[in-house]
Amino acid sequence: MSASITTDISNYEARGYGDLGHKMKALTWQGKNSVKVVDTARPKIIDEGDVILKVTGSTICGSDLHLFHEAIPDLQKGDILGHEFCGVIASVGPVVKKVKVGDRVVASFQIACGDCYYCKKKLSSMCERTNSNEEASKLYGRRTAGMFGYSHFTGGFAGGQAEYVRVPYGDVNLLQLPDDVPDEKGLYLSDVLGTSWNAVVDTGIEKGDTVAIWGAGPIGQMAAEFSFFNGADRVILIDGGLGKWRLDFVKKILPKLETIEYTNLPKGESVTSTLKRMCDGRGPDVAIECAAGEYTKGWAHYFERLLGMETDTPELLNEMITSVRGFGRCGVTGVYAGYCNHFNIGSMMETGIHLAGNGQAPVQKYWNDLLKYIQQEKIHPLHMVTHRYKLEDMETVYDLFNKRNPGMQKVFVQTKFSAPPSPGAPSLTVL
Repeated sequence: MSASITTDISNYEARGYGDLGHKMKALTWQGKNSVKVVDTARPKIIDEGDVILKVTGSTICGSDLHLFHEAIPDLQKGDILGHEFCGVIASVGPVVKKVKVGDRVVASFQIACGDCYYCKKKLSSMCERTNSNEEASKLYGRRTAGMFGYSHFTGGFAGGQAEYVRVPYGDVNLLQLPDDVPDEKGLYLSDVLGTSWNAVVDTGIEKGDTVAIWGAGPIGQMAAEFSFFNGADRVILIDGGLGKWRLDFVKKILPKLETIEYTNLPKGESVTSTLKRMCDGRGPDVAIECAAGEYTKGWAHYFERLLGMETDTPELLNEMITSVRGFGRCGVTGVYAGYCNHFNIGSMMETGIHLAGNGQAPVQKYWNDLLKYIQQEKIHPLHMVTHRYKLEDMETVYDLFNKRNPGMQKVFVQTKFSAPPSPGAPSLTVL
């Protein structure tokens, strides 16, 4: 496997890395709250470990909305978005051995080398070779791995909301999909399934636990399902506002689920007091944050973020810390970019709370087990998939997803290379 990798190729055409003789459609970032489908150059082999994929499926993640809102630093106009995708291999570099042209594969959202300290420990999201960004290292004390379609802060790699995508270290970052796993199920191994699973196991959910989950989007939904899978007795899902419909959506799939609509609590009640009341006065054993740090609930943090006084709000973190029982466990899976003010560190220290940053989940660590569970029908990706759209409609789809359009949970985005919808998957919605 080649030890070299070329970073900062977020738009194949702009710097001459693309195949100018062949065009493709791709979704690009154009500025805050603005994306556009364009015709641009296809990718080509650059490093000898590269694989070029014909994309047969992609999706929108809640993390993509952070880019859409410009909450993540170092985006550039024309960057190709999308970190969750699957496809068929169109070409491979000269040192690629494990995958071949014609294979159906899914890519991990992170880009790993497979050979550094972290990769050898199956912590691929911390790969030391695939993100050259110095600002990330200064802010965090270390870099994350490179990520597809997720700004120059994470290496500047073009994403998969496109007809073609370049996958560096193809032998490491692609998982072959068997014939009995259609794209509409295999696609989500790229991020949401591994991220949700990691949130549950990394926070240490045990048999008999009561678990509270903030955020009822796709990650929160699957974290709830995986909590039950891993032995939790009770799961309480929290959401409200534009996302309140999601509580009913998930409860239809998980009848044992309990819910809190935070925007409809009785006067004088809070999420914390409600959880205490529901859990014998002590609170849940475990709390998992699946929403993110850009969504403010109070005016103080709204203005602090607006004025650049903080990048993230700690409101949900503080709710978790004060809600769980003493010596309870809190996991942070929602994206936090930088700093926040008024974090209740006293509650965390004085009451023995274990706070875990679940990180950008090392999805490759869980790939094979989760694929097996899909084949055995023990986990069900299609529980969260509500819509199928064309790549050409992505500008409108981003707007709908951003507005928490009622009934839209997780989408499947098809290209001209996609197979027809598989049994049980949503049919195409024509916009």
